[in-house]
This record gives sequence, structure tokens and C-alpha cells, in this order.
Amino acid sequence: MKNLSVEFRAPYAVAAVEEPFPDLPRNNVLVETLCSAISPGTEMLLYRGLWPADLPVDDSIPSLAGKFAYPLKYGYSCVGKVIETGASVDRNWLGQIVFSFNPHRSYFASPPEHLIPVPPELSAEEAAFLPNMETAVSFLMDGRPIIGERVLIIGQGIVGLLTAGLLAGFPLQLLVTLDKYPLRREKSSALGACALDPGDPELSARILELLGAEHSRSGADLVYELSGNPAALDTAISAAGFGGRVVIGSWYGGKRAAIDLGGRFHRGRIKLISSQVSALAPEFTGLWTKSRRLTLALRMLERLKPSSLITHRFHVSRVSEAYKLLDEQPENAIQVILTYED
Repeated sequence: MKNLSVEFRAPYAVAAVEEPFPDLPRNNVLVETLCSAISPGTEMLLYRGLWPADLPVDDSIPSLAGKFAYPLKYGYSCVGKVIETGASVDRNWLGQIVFSFNPHRSYFASPPEHLIPVPPELSAEEAAFLPNMETAVSFLMDGRPIIGERVLIIGQGIVGLLTAGLLAGFPLQLLVTLDKYPLRREKSSALGACALDPGDPELSARILELLGAEHSRSGADLVYELSGNPAALDTAISAAGFGGRVVIGSWYGGKRAAIDLGGRFHRGRIKLISSQVSALAPEFTGLWTKSRRLTLALRMLERLKPSSLITHRFHVSRVSEAYKLLDEQPENAIQVILTYED
């Protein structure tokens, strides 16, 4: 048995490296990883060298504490089985399938309080969607969709698709999504959205027709920018109606783009809303906790069963192929899973 860990060594350089088996403190459990999910948003920024140099790796996940610098162990979506317990840990943890916000690696030790038991209704692969589903849940909390609204989502990567899946369950007037890749549009349509190609020369007219063009203030009540492309903010603003809300769920890292804030944005009283999953928005901290939001996200995974969004599986030893695929052929990949069996 090998204990392999994914290491980002430099931009466009990632490898599986062998590590010693972790020690097991008396208050920890030892987890054997079954699978882990690659985040094609955050992790690709790191892979491409676009992580802001002055930003900590993560302030909210203990296993990712510290400053950003290569080489770096990263990832935050591991599902595994507890195979050993420390001397002071309840033996009932033994054999439990658990989720952990942990970097990609074959074995790891963790305090039980940092683990989330996986409900029996979910497979290990479905549970690996938990961070992205929590993000999708936070987008809905921050956007606050209302019955009868017209909603547009720009970007149908994995987080965009999960967001569309949640919104498809709302009594909206209309749910429209944009993505340039046919595979993603196909998945989005299957979830219940009207999926359009942003490269269509008739797109503007089609969006106006769908969102309503009865007067100059028409447009989407709520727009989500989830493409990872800062230039898409102009599209989001142009599609929003008077007083519309634009939720910026993308994290652009070091990417920059000029945004037109002098026209429709200014006169249309459009609201730009920053959404980020690491912390709850201030207005929710009275009644909501991260634990409550994670519990809700697990329920949403049970409802959506998103395993159909997995397009590729790679053994962790082939991790460089996985990231190369996501970087060079994003049109063919949605959710990529790393496996760990010998």
C-alpha cells in the first residue's frame, strides 16, 4: 500500500508523491480515502498559477491553513472510510464513511469533529460533491430567488449546474443558462433549464425575448455570474432588469477585466452581490451556522443525485492527466474524480 498525495509544484506542474503513513494521535481517526473530487474552479487557478500571491490558502479549513507557496498540497473534497481509531476516540467511528475538507491523499489522520458522516443514501462519489453543493446553496441564500422571478445563470461548470439544479425546483417564471460547451448545455437542459449558447449571433435577441422586452426596464430579476471569466460581468449587467441582482459567485483569482459601470448598471440601479462560501453572509449568522448549511447541502445531494455529472475518473497516480484534461479540454470534462484503490 502506498500513501500518495497530490502536490502542486509550479504552474502546470502537479504530481502524485509518496508520503509516509500518518501518525495517529490518540484523539484522531485514520481515514482511507475512497475518492476525491477536483474543483475545476479553485484548483485550476492554482494549477495555472493564477492564485493571488498575498491571499492565504484558506482561512476556514484547518488542513489548508498557511500562506500560498509552491510546492503545495491542496484539495478540499475527500470521502473515505475510517480504518483505525485513536486510543481516546469512540470505536463506533470504525468503518464509518466520512467526508473531509482535506487535500487529495490516500490516507490521513483527523479529529472526528472535523469529519462529516456520509448518509447511507449517498454514494462516496455523490458525497464528494458536498463542497460544490454547499457553494450552490450559499448562492441561493445570497441571491434570494423569489416566486415568479426570471433567473439567468452564466456558466454551467459543476457549480453552475448544481445551482441550476436547485433553482429548477423553485417556482420561477423562467430559468435560463449560458455556456459555450454543448455537453454542459445538454446537462443543464436535463436539469430543467433553458440552456443557450453565448456564441449564438442571435443570443441578445433571444435573451430579450425570453426575459421580456415589454419596456426598457425589463430583464432578469436575478443573474448569477459563475463562469470564472470576469468579462462575463458585462453580460450579466446587460441582462439584468431595473433593480436586478447580480450574484458574483466566480472567483477570478489574478484575472482582471474592464467592466462597463457607466451605462445600464448605473441607471438601472443594479445590485452587485459578492458570494463566497467560506463564511455565512452577516444577515444569516443569527440563525444559520456552517453546520446547518452543510446539513442542507447533504439533503440537496440526496435529492439531485449528481453522479451523472461525473465525466472522468483517474487513479490518483495519474493526477497530472486529470488536470491537463481540465486545462486543455474543458469542453469534454465536467466533474473529474480521483480514485485510490490499489
